[in-house]
Amino acid sequence: MTSLRDAIENRIHHLTGRTLGGVDYTQPKGDPGLFGPDTVAWKVHGEFTPMMCGGVSALLLQMLHPLALAGIWDHSNFRQDMIGRLRRTSQFIAVTTFGSRDDAERILERVRRVHDGVSGHAADGTPYAANDPDLLVWVHVAEMSRFLAAHMRYRNPRLSLADQDRYFDETARVSEALGARQVPRSRAAIDAYLEHQRRHLVCDTRTRDVIDVLLHAVPPSPIIRPAGALFMRAGIDLLPPWAATLLSLEMSTLERRAVRGGILAIAPVMRWAVRNGSYRRALERMQVREQAQRR
Repeated sequence: MTSLRDAIENRIHHLTGRTLGGVDYTQPKGDPGLFGPDTVAWKVHGEFTPMMCGGVSALLLQMLHPLALAGIWDHSNFRQDMIGRLRRTSQFIAVTTFGSRDDAERILERVRRVHDGVSGHAADGTPYAANDPDLLVWVHVAEMSRFLAAHMRYRNPRLSLADQDRYFDETARVSEALGARQVPRSRAAIDAYLEHQRRHLVCDTRTRDVIDVLLHAVPPSPIIRPAGALFMRAGIDLLPPWAATLLSLEMSTLERRAVRGGILAIAPVMRWAVRNGSYRRALERMQVREQAQRR
């Protein structure tokens, strides 16, 4: 059983970008990073299975924005490396949430430099730039809203409205560090923002092409391939109903029940397997501070 546990954990670390290296989440002792263990962000982002489901859903939602889609289309090798893109996104979330302040600042600076080189024109001729404040807000809201939706469906459906507001308020600092402005910072503001954005969203041939590549992306390891397929279906299930309709990805009630039951069944296995993820290593880093607080 130990070998199976190690095998699952190693494959998960590869899928989530832990093996990309460069970050020691256990050092320096006592450094809370951008958030710290008392934040809602640590609780929401610390669970592998909901985060994977939410991450898929976030990317599906993001691709409905023509300018976000254009950036992927023009500046990404998504057809050849969709799993790689998911890994890099997972690493960014992990480091900005659980890394030390220096590591978080380093990865933020790296992403800002990448964004500086991402610009062009959408299919209708509208100019876009990855560092555009409004586009950064869209990408951020799509991600955080789906992460929280997944957490509440699969981990803590009783999360209070006050803690939901805290989550959006806390995580806004990451998008602001990238250049976003007027970021929604409460559940009500997030819901209103998404409703307002609906008029600007489009599903066209290019959208469907990217979505098709995403939904058929195959994890490199057979040991987690069935779970990967289930994560994809769960990501669709987590979309706002209007977004699923726009993408022509509606699911029957029977399929939704099957997907949700499947995720709830595998989540404890994933939790059992992942002993050395970024969340647990960050908790280890904070032991010095926690011990000092108990004195």
